[in-house]
Amino acid sequence: MIDVQGLGKYYQRGDQQITVLDNLHLTVGDGEFVALMGPSGSGKSTLLNLIAGIDRPSAGRIIVDGIDIGELSESELAKWRARHVGFIFQFYNLIPVLTAAENVALPLTLTDCPAAERADRVAKALAAVGLSDRAGHIPSELSGGQQQRVAIARALITNPSLIVADEPTGDLDRKSAQDVLAMLQQLNRERGKTIVMVTHDPKAADAAGRVVHLEKGQLMAQASH
Repeated sequence: MIDVQGLGKYYQRGDQQITVLDNLHLTVGDGEFVALMGPSGSGKSTLLNLIAGIDRPSAGRIIVDGIDIGELSESELAKWRARHVGFIFQFYNLIPVLTAAENVALPLTLTDCPAAERADRVAKALAAVGLSDRAGHIPSELSGGQQQRVAIARALITNPSLIVADEPTGDLDRKSAQDVLAMLQQLNRERGKTIVMVTHDPKAADAAGRVVHLEKGQLMAQASH
């Protein structure tokens, strides 16, 4: 599914070049659930953003499902993300004035999905995360765990092959975090979704099938569960 080859990411700060990722190699199999761990500044969120096509590498290649995403134009990359990647963030990134259903529907506005099909897919996505009865509620009327489940439904709405999650349990209490992790495991095991998750929490990492440790922009160790 994902083949990262000689990946480098550098930033220029005045005369100084800051290296975030250096000659990194990583392979993620189709249907695998991988957790990225490491101290702050290790490059794990940068790696996640590069794999998701949010950022572009300074060196190396990222091949996802046979497509070298570094060779896509900005418009091609935007279309690729809309079709193939579902995003889950620590702070949910929901639009405050939109209902749960409207937030879930947002990714479909980038596609040519007909209105009737859009409504059906939104209803099914909310049902999948147990929030059919909250479809008309705005984010401020939902708990943190419910907001994150809305975000998961939004990530699922385009039926992406890849789900990227950046600290998805970082803002949740333990019970809500366990519910979200169980949901991700279900998506991985029952729907075959490939998931790459950044986390600081060893308990969250335990939900993944493999844990990859980064430090100072390089892979240090990998452990399978």
